[in-house]
Amino acid sequence: MKDIQNLQDDRRISIRKVGVKTISYPITVLDRQKKLQHTVATVDMYVNLPHRFKGTHMSRFVEILNRFHGKFDLQKFHLILQEMKDQLDAEAAHLEVRFPYFLERTAQGGGVERYECRMHGSLQEGDDLVMELNVPITLPDSLGRWGYAQVSVRFNEFIWLEDLISKVQQAIRVGSSAASVESLCGQLGETLQTTAEISWFRVEVENLADGCSTFATVESTLS
Repeated sequence: MKDIQNLQDDRRISIRKVGVKTISYPITVLDRQKKLQHTVATVDMYVNLPHRFKGTHMSRFVEILNRFHGKFDLQKFHLILQEMKDQLDAEAAHLEVRFPYFLERTAQGGGVERYECRMHGSLQEGDDLVMELNVPITLPDSLGRWGYAQVSVRFNEFIWLEDLISKVQQAIRVGSSAASVESLCGQLGETLQTTAEISWFRVEVENLADGCSTFATVESTLS
């Protein structure tokens, strides 16, 4: 039987993205207190297909994912991307993992807080990994949820997700006196600029209101 996917394609049109998406997959992520936290992720895997190939083997994406048993950290992310790129003979590989992360509250009557996280990695000549998390904002004078802070970072070195969340929460507490998207965004930017483990960040603070929302963003590349 012919391998149609690897037949020569004379049209010379490169496919920007080809792969599988919205895979519901059980994963484990690092947890400083419990060592590992089990959660369920939504995974997208795709590659840039060179123009010389007609297609790729879709089943290989899940096969590669299965070989790593759903364990995700910075090193595993790079290894998965490298295997995608090599096994699929791709110009570039991309992996996106979205998952809820849970932390026990130390205030507000205890309980558990849920944080929506996203890791997006790409590998072409070099690799790139961005971690994004949504931190809910509840201010003293607000009734219910005031808004959220969406924080995206690139790393110089490893940082516990709990520590990053804690830094964001502390900055929100410091900037909450003015209770504006500008003050909170500025305070978050100031905090992340002094975080040695981070090489780049982008912050968006949004205040949820009836009829419309207000927002502010800041972005910086650090030395």
